[in-house]
Amino acid sequence: MTGALTMHIDDHGWCPQARQLPSPNFDARPAGTAIDLLVVHNISLPPDEFGGHYIEDLFLNRLDCDCHPWFDRLRGVRVSAHFLVTRDGDVLQFVSANDRAWHAGVSTFGGRERCNDFSIGVELEGSDFQPFSAPQYAVLAALTTALQMRYPLRHVAGHEHVAPGRKTDPGPCFDWQHYRALLAAGEPATLAASALGFPETA
Repeated sequence: MTGALTMHIDDHGWCPQARQLPSPNFDARPAGTAIDLLVVHNISLPPDEFGGHYIEDLFLNRLDCDCHPWFDRLRGVRVSAHFLVTRDGDVLQFVSANDRAWHAGVSTFGGRERCNDFSIGVELEGSDFQPFSAPQYAVLAALTTALQMRYPLRHVAGHEHVAPGRKTDPGPCFDWQHYRALLAAGEPATLAASALGFPETA
């Protein structure tokens, strides 16, 4: 996906520029719910190791929990995100953005609970302890713009902001200012980065 920075979301909630791997871990959003929050996560399996197929295996319920000792804690876990952006900037999509992915867990934003109901979850392959890659930032910005064109997004938050004390991602290595600058530089005239709310620390 590196270099292919024009992205869009179709009427069915799928991104044609992403590799589509439909996960069984989703359900319908509550009727009439406005999709107005983007939640940024990080993920690596095993922790701090990149590459391979373990993340997609987790989201597709086919992870072999016997192949690494750390995976034992993931037995029976059923989770997903709408999108995963790899270190190289490739994009995988597991759930239509029209539907509810199971990414945020117990969460609250702006006084509203159950963030999965009204949010889109984007996982960045990474960790709290290593910088994210330039292709990841570029693709995340392009994907954010595409989602803004399709949905009434009003806010971007990290998992750490919607589940404080329970989650820490995307963590201190995520450069919110760089992400915002890329958004401002690349958005069409019909959108404005200032229209999105960001965490106070971003």
